[in-house]
Amino acid sequence: MCKLFSELDLKSCAFQIRSVRLGAHVTSIRLEAMFWNILEKLAAEKGATLDRFLTKLHDETLRFHGEANDFTSLLRCACLVYVESMKDVFDAFGPPSDKE
Repeated sequence: MCKLFSELDLKSCAFQIRSVRLGAHVTSIRLEAMFWNILEKLAAEKGATLDRFLTKLHDETLRFHGEANDFTSLLRCACLVYVESMKDVFDAFGPPSDKE
């Protein structure tokens, strides 16, 4: 278990501040690089740009909850839900194979 953390690339833990467009508004979001990587992957899987994906997530949050008090925390949690869902896939079918 310690190797999981001791071999972690510290660059992936560093904060990155990105300027993003949420609909008609431009804002800055500060997340660790690893979370940005996951969000980019999620956006690509949905066939959307990162800004468009974040806008959709923000709009859905407003529609279902009326507000997005801490959108950055919501983004981190969305990434964790995604990673957890991938774990379930690996548990059911095994990790992807390079031989396919």
